[in-house]
Amino acid sequence: MPRSPVTDQLLALLLVFLLGWFWLDASRAREMAVGLAQRACQERDVQLLDQAVALHRLGLRWRPQGLRIRRVYRFEFSEEGIGRRTGYLVLLGLHLVDLSLGLPKASDDA
Repeated sequence: MPRSPVTDQLLALLLVFLLGWFWLDASRAREMAVGLAQRACQERDVQLLDQAVALHRLGLRWRPQGLRIRRVYRFEFSEEGIGRRTGYLVLLGLHLVDLSLGLPKASDDA
């Protein structure tokens, strides 16, 4: 049974809507990732290089609340302006689930 032109138009409209939603969600997640990376670097007294994060991995995860997008971002930072090190953070939806600079934990009694 052939599809009607109205069905084709509705499918095209749905596709455009989904692409727009994904783009906005990705922009919001990236802005959040940059802010989280900046805050983590400030707390550890290191310099976030290029003031940017890069999407490293993208996937889907089932949660009790439903399907969520899992994004892994990488960023580079420098200790005392020497060399480059890599950190990462993981967002599930728009919630931070992991962040690592790969540095030893700061001691409170130092």
